[in-house]
This record gives sequence, structure tokens and C-alpha cells, in this order.
Amino acid sequence: MTPITRRSFAFSGLAAALAAPAFGRKLGVFGLQLYTVRRIIDQDPARVLKEVEAAGYKEIETGSDDLDKIWPALRETRLKPVGVHLPPDYFLRQQDKLGAAYEDAKKRGFEYVVCPWIDPKDRGGVEAIKKLAANLNKAGEQATAAGLKLCYHNHAFEFAPAGGGGGMLIDVLMANTDPKYVGWEMDIFWVSVTGHDPVDLLRKYSQRVALMHVKDLAAGVPQRFDEQVPKTAFKEAGAGTLDLKKILHAATQAGVKHYFVEQDETPGDPLASAKMSASYLKSLDF
Repeated sequence: MTPITRRSFAFSGLAAALAAPAFGRKLGVFGLQLYTVRRIIDQDPARVLKEVEAAGYKEIETGSDDLDKIWPALRETRLKPVGVHLPPDYFLRQQDKLGAAYEDAKKRGFEYVVCPWIDPKDRGGVEAIKKLAANLNKAGEQATAAGLKLCYHNHAFEFAPAGGGGGMLIDVLMANTDPKYVGWEMDIFWVSVTGHDPVDLLRKYSQRVALMHVKDLAAGVPQRFDEQVPKTAFKEAGAGTLDLKKILHAATQAGVKHYFVEQDETPGDPLASAKMSASYLKSLDF
């Protein structure tokens, strides 16, 4: 039997500590993607945003559509605007509109601009993804010059096999975008719908994922590579099947900067669902 020395004991203890999850860590700051409350926010922006803040959210991400309608109410809260999703066409056929969009985002205090998705008509195989990557590189370079950071937000189609042993389409996108100019906003729901593990991808693409959409997935949702899931597939954080403790632990190690709860569909009042997710995240040790 190998004798236990002070050095070997200390080494084994260090190895065990490094291997163990850092329980006790909490997500001190997290935000809400206002798409969650899109059906009610225009009715009374001030009430909705005050309730979002009271629930414990400190940051927001939003789309650029109707931003003017909620902006006065947002400025009456302490919610920090962090990310803004721009129309996908700005990154494909209307790149001439990016300059004004970036200027507006910077003026309002946003740090990130996001390409939110690609319409099915613009999707395809590897060549379509390479074309998207080239456009994102240009848009990201322009964003950097404007003092902003660009991220691409995934859905499910990016995880389809690329063919020819080339991994997935998301691998093609990551390989063909410049990390200096293009980051990733990882939506863990859509990653999981495709049968992949967000933890594996966070480790594979450490330091590429700057933003994260935190949501949960109902049991029994079939694997697929498109967005045709039932409305009931979307669950409040902690109410579904995803191991959020493990995912968030990996995310902090991989350099994720901001976390936004998003629930595309809710069973009732979206504010009630947003509050449930916030309550869970505030209590979660990871």
C-alpha cells in the first residue's frame, strides 16, 4: 500500500476540490429578455417594468421594435439595458441600416447588439452558414468600431449535422467567425431540444459565449432541429428537466458575462412566470 504523505494528502485534497462543483455560488445579477412579456408590456410599460425590477431582475435585454414605447418607463427603473436584438435582415440584406442601429444602441447605453435568428428561407447547409459568418464578421467589426459587442443567438437549426464529418452547423459558424468580433448568445433551451448538452458546448467554446438565455424544457419534447415545439415545451427556470445548477456552474467557468431569463410561451400571466424564474434563480446555489 502506498504510504500517505502530507504532500500526497494535500495533492489529493486539492484534486478533489477542483473536481467538485463550487456549491454556494449564486447568480447575483441576472436579467429578463422582455420578449417574455411582449404581449402585455405595451399596455402599461411602467407597471410591467417595475414588477420586473421588484422580482429581482437587474438587467434587461429587448428587441429594437417598439423600444421607444418602453424607454421612458425603463429609465424610471434601475434596470440596466444590456442587450438589444436587431432585425435579422440587418445582418443579411440591409447592412446599411446597422450604422444607425448601432448608434442608437450605444446612445441608450446598451453593451451588446444581437443577431436574434435567421428566417427559415435564409437557412441551408454549410454554404448558407459560411455566408452568414462572413456577414457577421463585417457586422461585428462595425459594432466594435462603434463601441459595442455583437453576438449571435441560436435556435435549433444550427445544431443539425453539417455533413462530411464537419460536426454541426454551429461548429461551422464558430469556425468561420472571428472571436474578436462575434460572440455567441447561447439559448440553452434550443440547444437541449436538439439533444445536445449545453455544458459540453460551454466547455468546447469557452470564452466564446458572452450571453445566455436561461429557460427550462418540459419533459417529453422530441428532439428536433427547428422551432416547431409545442407552447407547453417552455417552462419556468427550475420547473423543467434541465440541470440548471450544472449549466450555470459551467457557464461561469466558461466566461459567460450576462444571463437573461426568457420564456417564449407561458401558461398564463407572463409576469407570474418571470417571477417564478427569478425566485428560483435567487435561491439556487451552484
